[in-house]
Amino acid sequence: MFIPKKLFLTKGVGKHKEKLASFEAALRDAGIAPFNIVRVSSILPPGAKILSKTKGLQYLSPGEIIYAVLAECSTNEPHRLISAAVGVAIPSDRNQYGYLSEYHSNGETEIKTRDKAEDLAAQMLATTLGVPFDPDTSYDERKELWKISTKIVRTSNICQTAIGDKYGLWTTVLATAVLIP
Repeated sequence: MFIPKKLFLTKGVGKHKEKLASFEAALRDAGIAPFNIVRVSSILPPGAKILSKTKGLQYLSPGEIIYAVLAECSTNEPHRLISAAVGVAIPSDRNQYGYLSEYHSNGETEIKTRDKAEDLAAQMLATTLGVPFDPDTSYDERKELWKISTKIVRTSNICQTAIGDKYGLWTTVLATAVLIP
């Protein structure tokens, strides 16, 4: 059984005339190009410790199969704003699992993308924990409610934005949570 005990967050951006090569460049920028990446859904394992990227990479070897929650967005439209983010919601009871959310968009600012990714992770965790909330209220209002409930201890995110290359090269952004055994 593989239950990750650690993870790290990273992000990157890449540009190239070919879409796949721009994705590879983004992986390189994020520091995770030498690995075989398997995308997984959005569960933050109970008690998993979030490490810095530098520390997390020390646990991995080139060619290794790694598991990641990955958000990505690409464009070849000049001047198009793109973004990708992973949100994190950690329960106060560390024996309970949390959530990681992947979110990507076109035309949204970094602040809006960060907030949406964090909000998605917190909403998924809140529904699991039975914390009542109104999805029609603002994210700031929900954030305050979650703090008061004491069931969600912390939310955070990692986000990468970029503006599409002015000459039409493919531009790719990615944000990821890499799970470590």
